[in-house]
Parts: sequence; structure tokens; C-alpha cells
Amino acid sequence: MKNKSEKPKTLKSESDKLKIGQLLDLTINSLNEDGFGAASYEGTPILVAGSLPGEIIRAKVTYVGRRETFARMIKLVQRSPDRLPTAPCAKGLSCDGCPLIQMNYPAQLTWKKQLVGKFVRRYKTLEKAVLHDVIESPQQLNYRNSAKLVITGKFAEPIIGIYRRNSHDVLDIGDCPLHHPLINKIITAVKAGIKKGKVPIYNPKSEMGLLRYLVIRVSETANRAMVVFVTSERSYNEIHHLAKHLQAAVPEVTVIDQNINGSSGNVIFGQKDHFVTKEHVLPAAIGGTRFHISPRSFFQVNSGAARIIYEKVREWGALTGKERVLDLYCGIGGISLFLAGKAREVLGIEVVEAAVADAEMNAQLNNIRNCRFKAGDVARLLGELREEGEKVDLVILNPPRKGCDEQVLRETAAIGPQKIIYVSCSPQTLSHDLDILAALGYRTTEIQPVDMFPQTPHVEDVALLVKMKS
Repeated sequence: MKNKSEKPKTLKSESDKLKIGQLLDLTINSLNEDGFGAASYEGTPILVAGSLPGEIIRAKVTYVGRRETFARMIKLVQRSPDRLPTAPCAKGLSCDGCPLIQMNYPAQLTWKKQLVGKFVRRYKTLEKAVLHDVIESPQQLNYRNSAKLVITGKFAEPIIGIYRRNSHDVLDIGDCPLHHPLINKIITAVKAGIKKGKVPIYNPKSEMGLLRYLVIRVSETANRAMVVFVTSERSYNEIHHLAKHLQAAVPEVTVIDQNINGSSGNVIFGQKDHFVTKEHVLPAAIGGTRFHISPRSFFQVNSGAARIIYEKVREWGALTGKERVLDLYCGIGGISLFLAGKAREVLGIEVVEAAVADAEMNAQLNNIRNCRFKAGDVARLLGELREEGEKVDLVILNPPRKGCDEQVLRETAAIGPQKIIYVSCSPQTLSHDLDILAALGYRTTEIQPVDMFPQTPHVEDVALLVKMKS
């Protein structure tokens, strides 16, 4: 008779589990959706940043979780032909922020198209949709015009950077090759200012100290920058001295804001702003459309790639000047204002009231009078438009990463536009939502991936849907 206390052979005992620090010889089989090399060791999946398919490596286990095990490569035994001779980052494998930075750029684009295709082809309703090659970013390095960074350590040796994966440790970002050069210059100056002024840095454990986060935005068109110091409390003297040092070192910084966030947790911004400078907004432009960016506004981090997306939306919209356009999740009005010159009327809807205020300001800035904006729940406002009998010719969907609520998709279809253009930063949620729209009478004809974030696994997609004949 079988002993009931005997463990099934398929389960590993505690002694069989991988240990942190353990050395493994691995063959990388593929890249996962986050751009990490995927291998297997005695049946356990292992993820290794900076490794490429086909490579044989030696790695050290850095994290053992219930669902994921991570390791860091310490020796490359056999390299992939897609690996660059020298990676453009001194941080190398110590940083998880750019897992594809070791891979040559054409191979990155090929992999991203395969990633989008993997999700799209899960749905029979999308089988006939044309999936185009990925449009490359105009810049593969120094393209990021913004950075949200953690400040930690002591004022004598401040650390400004990003959290390591599966850790509360902060990696000192240094001279990041993805950042606009002005961002790196500002980081260096802020560190020096903290040291010089002995500005206390916030400690989340003791909840003591002042400086918590550093947020930087750069306008390439104006060659200016905005800096936000997120602090635990209001502190006039220390922040003003730090601001004075910063502007002396980097005169391109024209907007400095102290944002107060006294709450615990990892939310960056608080609700109160105190500007150190007279200027409160940063001027920027995409393809001739001008914007004023406030500290908490959302603005595309890669302006060159954003212009490609906006132009694709305008191309597929094929507007003649007679159409009414509905721009859902419109943010500060980027796509709305870009299309306004070709449409009869554009209505933008956005849940964040501050973003709508920015959109209205940007419409005035561009002297655009055929754009209106409404703040509120997207599904509710769509329902009101439907009940009022509003008709539109084109709907733009540009939701956050989680995609659209199903009610938004249903209300969109109920209004009955001839075309829908869906802009997405997640091929997984995009494919899911396109499948729902197919059941609601809209066929996806084309999908155009755009490389908004080179060196990372992220890819933006634009999809064109047309109303099927009943």
C-alpha cells in the first residue's frame, strides 16, 4: 500500500529548489514578452536579462519566486549573431531597464513584429488583418524626453535612478543612453546640488527626509527643460537653494516645481504644486502642432515616433474636412489637435480633468476652434452622446495599457462610425479589444506597429477598423 505521507515524485523538495547565488549553465531558447532571455533548468523556467536566443551562458540566480526565477548572466559562452559587438551602455547587465540593448536594431524590429503577431493570431477574427513591418524610431538612442527617477541614499552620496526588478534597491542611472542628453546633464547637476546644500533625502522606512523623486521633461523643439522635485513636505529654503544651483549649472531649465507628496507608497505625485520659477509650463511641438506641458501632463516620451503615429492616424482617417471625429482617451489633445485641420469637428473625451484643461489650453495655443473637450467617464459620456443621437464618422481609441472597458467598445459601436482607429501600447490588450469589436460589426484591416521605445520590449500599434456591411 502506498504511504500517504510520501510526496508525489513530480513535486520538488525544499532541497531541490534553486538558491539565490547558485550558478547555472543555460541555453537561451527565446525571449519572453518582457524581452528577457528564457531558459529552462531541470524543468524550472529561468529568465535572464540581456541574453539572446541561441546563446549559451553561465548565470547566477538572483531571485526565486513562486512563479518566476531570475538569473544574471556572468559569462557569455556562445554568442548570438544578433548581439552587438559592444553595447551602448556602461551599466551593461546590471540594469534591467533596456533588456534589448545588446541586440542589433533590425533584430529588435523583427522580434517586435513577431511579438505583435503572436497576440494577433490568437484570434480568428484577426486572421485576415494585414500586419505591417515595424516602423523604426527616428532615434534609437537619446530619444526619451522625460524621466521619472527615485532619489535615495545620503546627501553626501545621493543615488538617483530606477528600482531594480523584484527589489527595493535603486540602480544609480548615471549617463543613460536612452535619455535626451539634457536629462543626464540635469541629473549630474542635481546630485551636485544635493551634496552642496546637504539636502536631506527621504527614507521610506523611517519616513524622514525631504527629497523623494526627480521628474524631468525636455522639449527638443525649444531646447528647454522642466524639473519637478517631489518632496515629503513643503520646504522653501532647501528647494530654492537647490533650484538656484540647478539653473546656474543648466540654464536650459526654465520650469522648476516642488510637488508635495506626504503619503506613503510608490505613487510619485502628490496633489500640491509650488513653482519656484515664473514659468509653469514647458513649450513643445509635434509636427507643427504646439503644446504646453504642465508637470503632471502625459506627453509622449519619444516625440519623433509620436509624430509617425499621428501621421498614420491622419493617413488612415482620410479626412476631407466634412467629418466629425471622436477622440477617446484624448489626454492633452495630441491627436485631436493634429487632426483638427482636416476635420469639420473634433470632440475629445478624457477622464482626467487636468488633462482636459491642458487640451483646451493647447487648442487656444494653436488657434484651433473646431475642437471641443469633455472631462468624465468615457463610457458614460459615450452613452450620453448616443442617447442624444450624435453621429460621428471616425472614432479614435487611445486607451491606457489595460485597454478599453467593454462598455466603451459597445458604446463606440452603437454610435456607428464608418471607421475606428485604435492606438495601443499593448499588443495583448489591443488584440483582445479588436476581437470584441469584430463581434460588434468592425473588421480590422491593417495593423501598423511603431517602435516607440527602442532597446525595450515595448511597441506601439495603430489598427484600422472598418464597419462591416450588415
